[in-house]
Amino acid sequence: MTTFGGYQNEIYLQGLGGRLPRFTTDGTALEAAAREALEPGPFGYVAGGAGSDATVRANREAFDRWRIVPRMLTDATARDLSTTVLGTRMPAPVLLAPVGAQSIVHQDGELATARAAGDLGVPMILSTAASHPIEPVAEANGDGPRWFQLYWPNDNDVTVSILSRAKAAGFSTLVLTLDTWTLAWRTTDLDQAYLPFIRGVGTAIPFSDPAFRAGLTASPEDDPQSAILRWIPMFTGTDKRWDQLPFLREHWDGPIVLKGIQHVDDARRACDAGMDGIVVSNHGGRQVDGAVASLDVLPGIAAAVGDRMAVLFDSGIRTGADIVKALALGADAVLLGRPFVYGLGLAGEEGVRHVLRSVLADLDLTLALSGNRSPAGLSADSLWHA
Repeated sequence: MTTFGGYQNEIYLQGLGGRLPRFTTDGTALEAAAREALEPGPFGYVAGGAGSDATVRANREAFDRWRIVPRMLTDATARDLSTTVLGTRMPAPVLLAPVGAQSIVHQDGELATARAAGDLGVPMILSTAASHPIEPVAEANGDGPRWFQLYWPNDNDVTVSILSRAKAAGFSTLVLTLDTWTLAWRTTDLDQAYLPFIRGVGTAIPFSDPAFRAGLTASPEDDPQSAILRWIPMFTGTDKRWDQLPFLREHWDGPIVLKGIQHVDDARRACDAGMDGIVVSNHGGRQVDGAVASLDVLPGIAAAVGDRMAVLFDSGIRTGADIVKALALGADAVLLGRPFVYGLGLAGEEGVRHVLRSVLADLDLTLALSGNRSPAGLSADSLWHA
């Protein structure tokens, strides 16, 4: 049993020696800190959303419509936040979301994230659009639990090769992103004319893949532009179909999770297709401007399929209280995205570790002070709808 809340005592004791945290412990203030530290292009790529950012705002506003109702005298002194999702044992119901091109905020990128996550035992989900190949990231992650996110290439040989590499490198669960088969109208990126992939960032996995390289007339090292021009249309621009999912099952023998579910009928269809889990997500507001907030649709989806498959949640998580609310509304675990990337940009591996420890401490203490000894005790009765 890990007492994450002890991180606050560590910070206070360090303060006696004049040592303060390198940056804020407030998950809602990380964006402002990162804005000051990062170049406009990389910062905008992480922070921005689709169109007017209406969905980004809606995700956060949805959390404010729910309030935690604390209960007293519940013997919550000792707590156990650990859980198991799809066979992955984790110290708390928190995973690191798949975020591509992490080297745009820090040169170590996913390597730093993998080391921090591995040290804490928090599962990381590696993006297909990573800025480092699969194998070095797995090595950096050590014995840490890890899942792999797939942007499904249009070339079957490349798909099978990437999946085979991920499985061989110890990634246990496949997370298929459904909602980003083409890029949305992202005004922040457009105003900066900034897209990492056309600059050769976020392409490390295909560029190191033998099946992808076999289709090139010159290696990515010798002719990077041709490799970029082949990869971009291979993983964007084509919307897949439900009847194509058996192909993935044929080539992946672990759990498969569909990320980007917002409608209860799609959740049911995922169940009927034999999928093992879903992530209720709108890609952090990055794909459809004016879309429904993920938290608003979570309760209905969890009620419909939560007894048949794992239901995970992302889009808008910033604090321990946010996690408590998502768990109470039916999520088995949550994915943390932008906050850890801001931490990476602010202080590399140590920044990721600080953000993770802060969020986990906040979750631990919020759970305790609301009268809960474990996440299993949370339900809709733990909340009040404002």
